[in-house]
Amino acid sequence: MHMLDPIDLAILQALQDDGRMTNVALAKHVGLSATPCLERVKALEAKGYISGYAARLAASELGLGLTVFIQIQLERTSEDAFQAFRDAIENIPELQSCHMVTGGFDYLLKVRVPDMDAYRSFFGQVLGKVPGIRETHSYPVMEEIKDSSAISLAHLREA
Repeated sequence: MHMLDPIDLAILQALQDDGRMTNVALAKHVGLSATPCLERVKALEAKGYISGYAARLAASELGLGLTVFIQIQLERTSEDAFQAFRDAIENIPELQSCHMVTGGFDYLLKVRVPDMDAYRSFFGQVLGKVPGIRETHSYPVMEEIKDSSAISLAHLREA
């Protein structure tokens, strides 16, 4: 890992807080002139520290008011079974995230749908057709306390 200096960290934090910040505003915020600031941002992008820019959408305002976490246990735990599962779920639009985990199950999925009727339909018509699933446990979210894509940079500041 490339060592990030305090200015790099300030740039990353500022862009994470406001990805629409202009380069001039960012440069002022981190104490650089515009050209060196832009060069640093481009370098951070090239090195993979910045993987992209996106707007955070309000799911409930867009009619996707129900979030469900689903534990998935596969019938087999071989590489070909894992790959078949990954291939089957990769393009499911309701699926917001999928993580392979250790413990009592194999994958943890985050799904957003309009309501419980839509989830029941999704569960039967979409997830039910994914091959190799042995068992599922669904956890509908009652209240969202925190939902952030922000990554803490505190441990890098202390280094």
